Amino acid sequence: MIGPVALDVKDVPWASKQMWAPDAAYRNGTYYLYFPARDKQGVFRIGVATSSDPMGPFKAEPEPIAGTYSIDPAVFTDGDGKSYIYFGGIWGGQLENWPTGKFTAGSSTDLKQDDKPALMPKVAMLAPDMKHLAAPAKDAVIVDENGKPLLGGDHDRRFFEASWMFKRNGLYYFTYSTGDTHFLAYAVGKSPLGPFTYKGHFLLPVQGWTTHQSVVEWEGKWWLFYADTQLSNKNHLRNVKMTELHFNADGSIQMVDPFASPDGKK
Repeated sequence: MIGPVALDVKDVPWASKQMWAPDAAYRNGTYYLYFPARDKQGVFRIGVATSSDPMGPFKAEPEPIAGTYSIDPAVFTDGDGKSYIYFGGIWGGQLENWPTGKFTAGSSTDLKQDDKPALMPKVAMLAPDMKHLAAPAKDAVIVDENGKPLLGGDHDRRFFEASWMFKRNGLYYFTYSTGDTHFLAYAVGKSPLGPFTYKGHFLLPVQGWTTHQSVVEWEGKWWLFYADTQLSNKNHLRNVKMTELHFNADGSIQMVDPFASPDGKK
């Protein structure tokens, strides 16, 4: 049974359209729904709405979160109770329009400069009220094995969209989509603020242009949730799938083949 609508774009005072991939968090009896949407000028910003029920309905704040922009928010709460928001997406996500933290119409970053550092996702600590940033957003820098930032031309490894953070055995795993090369990738670090060292892919390309993921621990096992288009055969109509995620002894993530049978065969 499909439940009621949690939040409609028409109920967000500052938004005009395209409420894309959201995330949620919980603190002190309140559920917080973080979402991107275009404002009245067509600029993607990130808003927050609250509810006492995880099913909603959610009531949106009258303005987007100051200091945030682009798409794909993800919120991670560490063991010390501090929460962090990650966001950003290139191309349709407009991250290239924010080189200085202010929107510039038209791409102000030349994405064809393949030998320059890639655009990085953003991260910021959230204030205790979960509705504001405690400090300005900064780059969540993804580096190679030599500590150098991944380059813009490295489409198999560089960040495109779909930030998701989780923590396992004291390590912070920053996961993301490579977009046009269709992989899910991950990088690890010793701080939720980064830097994160690239480690590899962990999901091979699904059916459809891209996917968007989350990783959660439940009853001692780790689970990957992701999207593809097998039910609709349309890139903009995705269905959600899940599979158990396995780790090697060194903490690396075992590759998931979305087209393998449960016994690992095609």
